Amino acid sequence: MSTHHTSRTRRLGLVGALLALSVGLSSCSLLERGSDPVEAETPSASQTPDLYDSQFTRDGTFQSHISADGVKGIDFVYTLYPTKSTPRTNEWYPRGAKFFSFTFQAYDLTKKLRDPFATKRKVYLDRIKVTSRTITSDGGKTQRPYELDASARAITFDPQPASTKYGMLITSPKGAFELRNQRIKGTSLDTRGIELTFTAKVSVQVSPGSSSFVQRTIKQTVPIGIFESEEKTKKAKIPINAN
Repeated sequence: MSTHHTSRTRRLGLVGALLALSVGLSSCSLLERGSDPVEAETPSASQTPDLYDSQFTRDGTFQSHISADGVKGIDFVYTLYPTKSTPRTNEWYPRGAKFFSFTFQAYDLTKKLRDPFATKRKVYLDRIKVTSRTITSDGGKTQRPYELDASARAITFDPQPASTKYGMLITSPKGAFELRNQRIKGTSLDTRGIELTFTAKVSVQVSPGSSSFVQRTIKQTVPIGIFESEEKTKKAKIPINAN
């Protein structure tokens, strides 16, 4: 082997060794930097779960679909939403009145939406009752900031609902119970939630056109979140029948 070739081989070997050492050092450096402990991100106030979970508060509306024994295919639907008087549910504080509207309706799911109304079972609402209770942060005294117990046809938004001896018609699309701008009174500063429990007494036609009815009680509890603050819930003036 020539001297020139041997010298060239040695230079290549030296360069290779230097490259290997450089890569090794870089790798160590990367590993060392990557192994440094990373501080966990602290959740912000908006990321922290609410003390009292509420679909109504989170989504700005609540809707439930309820079935009852012995009346297969009838869907009972409660819908609640805040009114324009106090529309921001994330600003519902203990102090000050808060306003909501709600509806209650029945759907005969055994029929298509566009089927003649005469082919659908009729559902009548007799009485509607709502009770309430507060949830507090320190187990304080329970308050009842909203109460209702009345004949549905006497208080619904429609002044002349279709009615029989069983109550007012609530079968979609011809009938629905609606009550607007219901006032939840202010509560103690330790209030973090309010539960509203709705109870409806209904009569359901056994079959379309039948004179036979069965009675059922349809209940639903709706949680509402209340945010900690000494401020009063801000209320805007709106027409009494506005939503």
